[in-house]
Amino acid sequence: MSQPVRPSTILPAQRTPFTVTTGDGEKLIGEVAAPLAGYTGAILCLHPLPTAGGMMDSHVYKKAANRLPAMAGIEVIRFNSRGTSSEAGTSTGQFDNGVAEHFDVEAMMTYCLDTLKLENLWVVGWSFGTDLALRHAKDPRVKGLILLSPPLRTSEISDLQWWAKDGRPVTALVPEFDDYLQPPEAKVRFAPLTQIKIIPVEGAKHLWVGEPAVHRVLSEISEIIAPERLPLPTEI
Repeated sequence: MSQPVRPSTILPAQRTPFTVTTGDGEKLIGEVAAPLAGYTGAILCLHPLPTAGGMMDSHVYKKAANRLPAMAGIEVIRFNSRGTSSEAGTSTGQFDNGVAEHFDVEAMMTYCLDTLKLENLWVVGWSFGTDLALRHAKDPRVKGLILLSPPLRTSEISDLQWWAKDGRPVTALVPEFDDYLQPPEAKVRFAPLTQIKIIPVEGAKHLWVGEPAVHRVLSEISEIIAPERLPLPTEI
């Protein structure tokens, strides 16, 4: 008998903890959730602001790891940036407001691409993580960026212009009631990034609270990476 997908739902996957050393010697802890079969692609998750409680277990990312490997064949790589703690442990180092974190992003892209040898890798940023993605996730082997609730807090116009010149796809999911950047302003602020696809999400807020909001985010990610696996089930 089927039952609804709930916040606590955990579907089958191969879950493997890891430690990655950055170029400046910090130890980052994280987890890979890989599909048992039917691999379609992968996402490297850059989490929200650690000083406001953001971490690898921030709820959208934890639910992505719990569901997307089985539902869409998407491998989910989560980690704690420097100085950030979660149930899995604490990464060494200190929060640097997105500056020294470039070592973290670069080390994680290298881990995904050179160690795990992942194909069709996309970087997903959420809030603070969107600025990390725009500023630092520029490895040419990454397929593109998916931005959740981008505040454009520390990204410069030059970063947007870099992506525009690069030409890889960038998609931004912008909540209607976001605390920092709502759809009308997002269209203005992102204007230098000429190929960006901005998706306004009606009724959503910055933290994507509630199962309908989570389902929307995971569906939009799957639309980019594994459209053939849509629609994602709401019952299992």
